[in-house]
Amino acid sequence: MTILEPNPGHVPVKNLRKSVVAGSIGVLVHWFDWAVYAYTATTIAGVFFPEQDSTASLLAVFGVFAISFIVRPIGAFLFGEVGDRFGRKITLSIVILLMAASTLVIGVLPGYKTIGLWAPVLLIMARVIQGLAAGGEFGSAATFLAEYSPKKHRGFGVSWLEVGALLGFLLASFAAYLLNTILTQDQLTSWGWRIPFLVAAPLGVIGFYIRTHIEDTPEFTVMKETTTETISPTVDLLKNNLKELFQMIGIQIMEQVTFYIVLVYLLTYQEVQLNIPASTAAVLSSLASIVGVIVVPIAGTISDRIGRKPILITVSLMTIILPLPMFEIMRKGTTSAAAATMLLGLILAIQLGVHAVVSAELFPTRNRQTGLSIGYSLVSALFAGTSPYLLTFLINKTHNIDMPAYYLIVVGIIGLIISITLKETKGVDLISNEEREGIDLAEIMLHHQITNKGR
Repeated sequence: MTILEPNPGHVPVKNLRKSVVAGSIGVLVHWFDWAVYAYTATTIAGVFFPEQDSTASLLAVFGVFAISFIVRPIGAFLFGEVGDRFGRKITLSIVILLMAASTLVIGVLPGYKTIGLWAPVLLIMARVIQGLAAGGEFGSAATFLAEYSPKKHRGFGVSWLEVGALLGFLLASFAAYLLNTILTQDQLTSWGWRIPFLVAAPLGVIGFYIRTHIEDTPEFTVMKETTTETISPTVDLLKNNLKELFQMIGIQIMEQVTFYIVLVYLLTYQEVQLNIPASTAAVLSSLASIVGVIVVPIAGTISDRIGRKPILITVSLMTIILPLPMFEIMRKGTTSAAAATMLLGLILAIQLGVHAVVSAELFPTRNRQTGLSIGYSLVSALFAGTSPYLLTFLINKTHNIDMPAYYLIVVGIIGLIISITLKETKGVDLISNEEREGIDLAEIMLHHQITNKGR
């Protein structure tokens, strides 16, 4: 019996393009919604919570914001199990539908003056659903893109996941800019803030349509044909791939903390600590995102040529060496701040270009989505989402405004240690030996190709 390697490179180019769109559009919708909620937090506070105390209302809005992080690990466990048992396609479809539905609910939800306490209660419910969906989005999309991409170009293929995230940020900042430019404050408060949420919902529906009209990945097809075990993917992960889970968590700590410092916290830092106007800080953040959109696929492509490990070690060293001088330069004026922000954006972009593909290549097909989902969501809840609050606290206690730089150095050291321990995964087969042993993959892949061709 001939044993052939499953080769996604044989998948038609049209299907590969569709897979990139299917994998990245949900991430775009998620981060668009996330950023819009953050940008409109002050307005939402007045709509959904009693107005007697504006500070308490704003804190309540950010409390609701934090809920989505808290429930992410639950969504990760749920959708990781579903994805590894029943397929990547089903979780991709479910999570984007949940995100679109909950986003639409927020966009049409009456305010506190109309329905009283039901307004914040329903807002919380919508955010909980979004958080559960977000817990499954990264693992589903990263797994799907990794398993669909030709292994010689897997870094490039998976990098489009983060291009989608950055485009979501850019679209959200552009929407916020338009709303604040075109509408009066009264118009913004009464109905204008709803527009981005209503726009995001149709994007989610389009993404749902695309995701329901794709084939599941060749690797998952092979795994289902070859595996008869019914062990839980989570149990299997903790039993056989705990080391890989910790390695992934280390890489994710570096990437996600850098992401939240550069694209989220830096806006507040530049405005409060450096007295840079809020509008200017927003432009600088957009420049960092634009750098990311350009550099992320380049970093993924380079990792396909020279390997993941050299890229990770290099960017870890950059994260250790460059933050302190960059934060020093940032204090010298707007032009210097722009240069420093863009360089920090470059560091982030290189991390974004390789972190997802490395994480996907660490795990076997039978628990890949579970490992990616759980590792990513735990880091989001424990490290990434808390970064702005922690840095604000540390600066307040120490009166040292270089704390963000020191935090980046710490996560860079973590990234460097983990990167050194990693085996090179460039070009690795995503189907493990035990998953392919004794199975005629030629017949399975022929069936998959015929199905794709029929579509």
